[in-house]
Amino acid sequence: MSGIVSYGAYVPYWRLQRSAIAAVLGASGGRGTRAVASYDEDTTSMGVEAARRAMAAAPAGSDVGSVYFSTVAPAYLDKTNATAIHAALGLRRSAGAYDLTGSVRSSVAACTLAGNGSDLAVLSDLRVGLPGGSDEVNGGDGAAAILFGDGPGVIAGSIGGGSSTAEFLDRWRTPGDSTSRQWEERFGEFVYLPLVEEAITDAYKSAGITGGDVDHLIVAGLHTRAARGVAKLAGVRAEAVADDLSTAIGNTGLAHAAIVLADVLDRAEPGQVIAIVQLADGADVWLLRVTDAITAYKSDRRQTTVREQIEAGRTDLPYASFLTWRGFLDREPPRRPDPERPAGPPAMRTEMWKFGFEGSRCTACGTRHLPPARVCVNCHATDQMEPERLADVPATIATYTIDRLAFSLSPPTIVVVIDFDGGGRFQCEMTDADPGKVAIGQRVQMTFRRLYTAEGVHNYFWKARPSAF
Repeated sequence: MSGIVSYGAYVPYWRLQRSAIAAVLGASGGRGTRAVASYDEDTTSMGVEAARRAMAAAPAGSDVGSVYFSTVAPAYLDKTNATAIHAALGLRRSAGAYDLTGSVRSSVAACTLAGNGSDLAVLSDLRVGLPGGSDEVNGGDGAAAILFGDGPGVIAGSIGGGSSTAEFLDRWRTPGDSTSRQWEERFGEFVYLPLVEEAITDAYKSAGITGGDVDHLIVAGLHTRAARGVAKLAGVRAEAVADDLSTAIGNTGLAHAAIVLADVLDRAEPGQVIAIVQLADGADVWLLRVTDAITAYKSDRRQTTVREQIEAGRTDLPYASFLTWRGFLDREPPRRPDPERPAGPPAMRTEMWKFGFEGSRCTACGTRHLPPARVCVNCHATDQMEPERLADVPATIATYTIDRLAFSLSPPTIVVVIDFDGGGRFQCEMTDADPGKVAIGQRVQMTFRRLYTAEGVHNYFWKARPSAF
């Protein structure tokens, strides 16, 4: 059986209270929170974090054939974003890396392509809406990754599916626009529901099941009115409808179905049937059956669950900070020179360090070096080094400082010196942390972030973050 062999979801640390929007703009913001990508995050960095979780939980010896990265908010155009994910994961050069961008439905294409082999689908979205609008209030940011394969390691096997397509104007965004627009909701509901019925009928027929056999129904789509009518068409029990997590993290658009699937798989039992319905310019249905391998998978996993990430989030993000991070509020920066554009040649030469966070260890005396070096600082041996990836090695804060003058969209900047388990000391920025709670001896882990953007070039590198998250 072919299907999912591992998965990972990433929910950003920050949350925006919907009531904070209402307090500033005087409009109804609704209840709950939405997940917010930090000032140093974009769809590529979130995709890396989700993919790292999926690869950490993958069966030993798993080999990724290709990476398919899907997003509607790519960090680059005319440049492949998936290559940064490929480099950050330290994948072999012969593994492909490809983007599928432009629409929410491209997530279906990414999973379809990845499902044809031992490939990785990475889905990431950053939802932007005008201040006070529905997309801002109800949207959310996040990412998920699914590693496909076959054999005894499959934890959820594909048993069927269906699709229905039509050309109609529901949601659109022209090139250069930061926000999308949507047609009147009653029209979208009128078009979507017949398409859903056709896709569900074909899916059930392909798998030889009925709605009563479905244990978990996941419905995802930016047309909330149409999404609410899917459960009735699917013929499932009321208790089988999965929590869409929208109250806690918002609707994460292209990534939402996969994030909710990760949450369902966190709790699923062998033999259960999962139905995923995606509404986007048509309807796509994917049917999965959970296998016995899920039991061992969950007992061996070392990554936080979706619910644990939601619980660990910080919910006091000021609305002014949110608007600044999204580019709607241009605030006075520190009186410091703007950062310079990163240069292409040195970034290429140091790819395994800059993207893969690969140091070196001296084979003569065992000393670890960050960044990698040719000459050992301890025994002075030359060219006797072995590469060593440190992105997943935990560390401890040796000392730190709080810099309130450095250029940052979220001052102050926390600079830490950390000691890695097994050796190696390194100075870097710390993110997703309260400056008042940083302490010597605190445990941290590495996370892939965008340090800054200058002249249209994104400078990606690694920061430390508290291990508790």
